[in-house]
Amino acid sequence: MRFTKDHEWVALDGDVATIGITAYAAEQLGDVVFVETPEPGKTVKAGEGLAVVESVKAASDVYAPVSGEVIEANEALSGAPETVNDQPEGAGWFARVRLADKAQYESLMDRAAYDAFLETL
Repeated sequence: MRFTKDHEWVALDGDVATIGITAYAAEQLGDVVFVETPEPGKTVKAGEGLAVVESVKAASDVYAPVSGEVIEANEALSGAPETVNDQPEGAGWFARVRLADKAQYESLMDRAAYDAFLETL
């Protein structure tokens, strides 16, 4: 699993990247009440908006940490957005993207680097 400074995570399985927000991000958001996931078939570029998450505190964009084609969205979140709070780095994922460039994944922070980054906040 790799991480961004915007608090997204990416888990890679072959050339498919599963993307979500970190436990830290979910905690900062508070209770998630709505999630808008991307349409399968959409092409995303790293740094672009991928999904929208709304909580009792705010609405936030979730940025694509890698470029590629969305092959699956987590439809379960529409009926159970609280999954993002309950299992942010598991069942609360937003989308699966067929990775366009594995080097983008490799350039993201590993868990130790992300944990060190969190200590600076």
